[in-house]
Amino acid sequence: MKRRQLLRNASAAFVSTLGLGIASNWQAYQAQTGTLRITSLGHMCFQFSGGGKTILTNPFTPVGCTEGYAAPNLTGADLVLISSRLFDEGFIPDGVSVNYLLDEPGAYEVNGLSVQGVGMPHDREGGRRFGTNTAWLWMQAGIKVVHLGGAAAPIDLEDRILIGRPDVLLVPVGGGPKAYNPAEAVAAIESLQPKLVIPTQYRTNAAGSSCELEAVDAFLGLMAGTPVERVGSTLTVQSSGLPASGMQIKVLS
Repeated sequence: MKRRQLLRNASAAFVSTLGLGIASNWQAYQAQTGTLRITSLGHMCFQFSGGGKTILTNPFTPVGCTEGYAAPNLTGADLVLISSRLFDEGFIPDGVSVNYLLDEPGAYEVNGLSVQGVGMPHDREGGRRFGTNTAWLWMQAGIKVVHLGGAAAPIDLEDRILIGRPDVLLVPVGGGPKAYNPAEAVAAIESLQPKLVIPTQYRTNAAGSSCELEAVDAFLGLMAGTPVERVGSTLTVQSSGLPASGMQIKVLS
C-alpha cells in the first residue's frame, strides 16, 4: 500500500510539473529570490507568507491546549492545510469559507504551488485511535517547508524518501496520545536532518487545565548542543541564511 501510494504521488507530482511549463519555471525562479515570513498563531497553526502566496496550517478552536489563544483568521490565506479534523488542528467554523483547502494525503497543484500531503498514523496504535495525520511539504520563496502536523509514528523509509531533507521542519514535541513526545521528536529530526527546526504542539500559558502536553523545555533539553533562539511570534527566513551545515532551533511563541 505504501509503495503504491509513493509511486502514485511521485507520478502525479511529475505530471503536474510537466504541465506547468515555462511560465511556472519563471515563477519558481522569482520565488527563490524572496523571503519567507513564518508567523505562529498558536499550537500547530502557522502562517507562511512569501513567493506571492499566503498559506495557513492547522487552524484550531480555542479549547484545551489552545484555550487562551485567539481563533485564527482564515479569510486572508490563499491555501489552508489541515493535518486532521480534530479541533486543535483542523477546525473550520461554520459559515467561514476559505480560498482553497487541502485535508487529505496526495500530490496537489494549487495556483502554481506544488504541495505534497503524506499520510502517517496519528497515534502509536497504527492510527486505530485517532486515524491518519497528514504531514505537508511544499516549496515557498525558495525554501522547502515540511510541517509534520500531529505525527505520532516513526517516519518509515518510504516516507523519508518522499519527504527528503527539509530546509524548515515543524515538528510536534509535547507528547500526549496523538503526537510525538520529546524523544520521538528528536528521532524524527535525526531521520530527516533539517536545517532549521520549529517545535510545535507543546504546553504554553494558553493551555487550559485539561491539556496533556509537556512544555517545550523537555524537548530542548534533549537537543543540547544545537543552537536555540527564541524569536517571538514571527520568523523571517531566506534560503541564503539557512545553515550550511548542522541545524538550528527557532522557538516561536
